Amino acid sequence: EANEVTGRWITHDVTSWQPIDPYDLAVVFYLQLAASERRAALGVAARSLDLGGTLLVVAHDLANLTGGVGGPQDPAVLYTADDVVADLATSGVGDLEIERAERVDRPVTAADGTVATAIDCLVRASRPGPRS
Repeated sequence: EANEVTGRWITHDVTSWQPIDPYDLAVVFYLQLAASERRAALGVAARSLDLGGTLLVVAHDLANLTGGVGGPQDPAVLYTADDVVADLATSGVGDLEIERAERVDRPVTAADGTVATAIDCLVRASRPGPRS
């Protein structure tokens, strides 16, 4: 038996939106904001999770600035998995479980076929409990 998956795209200011319904999955991909805005956005994402829900964050890591390719060149909008974990600790969702928090290498292929490495941060967290 296959599980049915549905999605809904929402457009809001990620630093101030207040979700009405809880979600099973919140995804924050390459949201490169200054620290205060990032904390606000990650707090919104964390608070939007239903019991049993998952938060996935992937972004250009601060180390990419000097050791990787591509991505923003402004250190003020780059961060680490430790930064995300610290942000989530202050999100108001005290029961989040950090399942993975690390720096990951991502191969990037240029137009000429050469391959280089970009460095990302990856954090997967969940809100314990049975899904509603």
